[in-house]
Formats: sequence, structure tokens, C-alpha cells
Amino acid sequence: MSSPDKKGVVLVQWILDTRPWYPKATQTKDLETHASRALSLLPPSERTSVLRYFHLRDAKMSLASHLLKHYAISKLSSTPWSATTITRNSKTKPVYIDPSTNQEPVSFNVTHQAGIVALVAVANYPNGRAETGVDIVCTSERRARDQKMILTESSGWPGFVDMHADVFAPGEVSYLKHQVLSSVPGLVTGSNPEDLVDGKLRAFYALWALREAYIKLTGEALLAEWLRELEFVSFRPPRPAEAWEVPAREDDVDSDMAQVIKRFDIRFCGEKVEDVNMCLRSMGPDYMIATAVRTPDHKEDGLGWELGPYEILELDEVLDFAEAHR
Repeated sequence: MSSPDKKGVVLVQWILDTRPWYPKATQTKDLETHASRALSLLPPSERTSVLRYFHLRDAKMSLASHLLKHYAISKLSSTPWSATTITRNSKTKPVYIDPSTNQEPVSFNVTHQAGIVALVAVANYPNGRAETGVDIVCTSERRARDQKMILTESSGWPGFVDMHADVFAPGEVSYLKHQVLSSVPGLVTGSNPEDLVDGKLRAFYALWALREAYIKLTGEALLAEWLRELEFVSFRPPRPAEAWEVPAREDDVDSDMAQVIKRFDIRFCGEKVEDVNMCLRSMGPDYMIATAVRTPDHKEDGLGWELGPYEILELDEVLDFAEAHR
């Protein structure tokens, strides 16, 4: 947990890795036994939501997502766990409204992919609204499917990009199709066709994470009417980190070898966006996580916050806290 400034503002970036959770469970219904402790800490509607998932991996990520949100609210606002009622605002974004002040003491956003659940949150911000967004991608989760589609179908890489053109800016589509390889030295690490596709896919998923984090920051979703007006110009993905447990290097953020990228040319309706603080970092060889924060009323506050590495929490740490602060 970190304080990004001297005003007592707290910014946290937390991860729960659900991949090793409950190894004896083989299907979702097994969580009722093996995850009974964790499930007992959720409201009935959220327990039902977790157990509704067909795939066990999705149910575990849903469980982690619910736990992280309650943990952030309770820990950062000193609210009893049982009182951390989560509702949705007018844009359907999950929020916690303090009934005594009718304010949001904690601004948070959650993402999950391939067993990993991440949360970014800001608390105690005194100067208006703090907005947060986060997205995590895994380049290997659908690698076989993506590789087959790109290498065997006649439309190839351009066709793959065109499948998603309705949620990308026209400039991003053109960049992915025609420029990304020449614009990002070292993106391709081998000489066979699969290596070439892997490089392109890394750029694709990096863009996806950046856009998702920004969109979630605004409280909108992929159905936002302005999606194609948002553009990340000449973006590049971070280099892979050595392993999941090895933090990304922070010492070369402006070089072609950067594993963490913090400078972006973001345009909205052709105008340069200058009030959003973003970071795109590698976590191991396959995962990338994008984080976005903004303080609309005093942009210099959010721009000055340090978006560092994510802290990986242990499940028991969260459960122990919940039980001690009911």
C-alpha cells in the first residue's frame, strides 16, 4: 500500500493469483466445500454469482474479484467488511457509496484474465473525483487459436485485425496491419512464421489492454459510441519479463528494451489527451497489465502519482482481514 502524495491519498495495485487455489476442486460446485470459508464472507447474491459459472477457473476469478473489492473498501476506508455494500452507478460501474456521506471514499476497478485478478484503487483523495481503470491480458491463453486463424485462413493477419476494427481507431488498425513490425525493434524474436505472429499478437494484446484500461477509467464499456475516436498513436508493447515471480525492470522505461512503459501519445477526437496517467507493464513472459488513473478536477494530482509494480496478495491474507474486521 502506498501514499502517492503528502495529502494522505492512498493508491494500491493488488493482484490475486487464483491458478493454485483449491487444487482438489475439479468443478465449480466443489467450491461450496473447498472454498466455503471464502464464500461465507460474500453476500448471498455474490455467492450465487460465483457458483453460477460453468468453468471452475472462471468461478475462482469471480470469487477473487468479489473478495478484492470488499477488501479494498474495508481496508482503505476503515469500513466493517459486512458494511461494504457494492452497488452500481449510472454507468453500471461497481461502486461503494458511504451511506453517512453519500460519497465514494474509494475509487476502484478490477480486471481478470487467465487466472489472475487485479485491482487498482485510490482512497482519501480530497480534491474531487479520482478515476481508475485496469486491464490484464495474457498472450498465450488463446495462442493456439490465434495462430491457427492467422496462419491458415486466407485473410491472415489483416483479417484478424479487421475482426476487431469496430473497437479500434482507424489509425490503430492501419498501424497494426502495416507499421508495427518496423516501428517496434525487437518485437519478433525468432525467424519462423509462428514467431512473426507472436510478435504481432503481443502488440495487438498490448493495445487491447491500454484501450480497456482507458475505457474502464471513464466508466464506459466497449459499447461506448466514441470508441473509434480514441487512439493510442504508435504504441509499443513492453518486452516480456523473465518470469511471473520476477518484477519487470523499471530502469529503462524509455528504451526499446523497456518492460514497463509509461509514456503514451493518446488522442481523443484528434486532440492530445494530457490528463490521464497510464502504465503498461509486463508480468512474466505472457501477461501485460495496463493501469490508468485520472483526477479530472485537478489533473496534476493524478499525473503525479507513481504507478509502480502490483503487490501479489495471498488468499489467506484477505480472508484473515475479512474475519477480523466483520
